[in-house]
Amino acid sequence: MEKYKVIKKLGSGSFGNVEMAENKETGEVVAIKRLKRKYGTWEECLQLAEVKALRKMQHPSIIRLKEVIRVVNEAYFVF
Repeated sequence: MEKYKVIKKLGSGSFGNVEMAENKETGEVVAIKRLKRKYGTWEECLQLAEVKALRKMQHPSIIRLKEVIRVVNEAYFVF
């Protein structure tokens, strides 16, 4: 997560919190969803139904999932 600088909190829901962030290298503004549930392994993160669905979706009205990050036991989705 050191690659991103959080700008502000955008919202929170049942499964996670979303923050606006900036990629420190490119200056690109992204949204990062931090999941509330803890994940013991990287494989556990990749097997989430949300991750599988977001990877397959390609539509002009849907924001693409750029990357999944796991730090210690927390998972982050970068859009």
